Amino acid sequence: MPNEASPDKLSIVVFSGDFDKVHYALVLASGAAAIGKAVTLFFTMEASRALMKPATDGTPSWRQLPVASGGWRDAGAMDDAFAARGLATFEELLTACPELGVRFLVCEMGLKAMDLSRADLRGDISIEDGGVVTFVTDASASGAMLFI
Repeated sequence: MPNEASPDKLSIVVFSGDFDKVHYALVLASGAAAIGKAVTLFFTMEASRALMKPATDGTPSWRQLPVASGGWRDAGAMDDAFAARGLATFEELLTACPELGVRFLVCEMGLKAMDLSRADLRGDISIEDGGVVTFVTDASASGAMLFI
């Protein structure tokens, strides 16, 4: 039975460029989408780096993100540990979100601030250009908005 007090949409501002925080934004988005909630992820500033194309050797760019949680040497080690524990990896979540209908927006201002361009972003995920007005207009009056 649906909870009448439950928000009808989840709108997430992904601001932090820390691997573990972006990973959890993807966890929240995929979980909400899996139960039928509309979800928009709005990547801006350092978090935009999580959507960059892989390096020339094929290494995903998100493996270069810093880690906020103590005790982890790097994003790759943390992601590998998640995989070993049967948890969804960053790449699994990043590809599952669009399959579940999660909308990806990237902030045009955030890209400029980080000296990135649209051409720096992955082409295998549908990522829309937008700004604060696009994100706020997309949000729902009876939804929830998170800032990560």
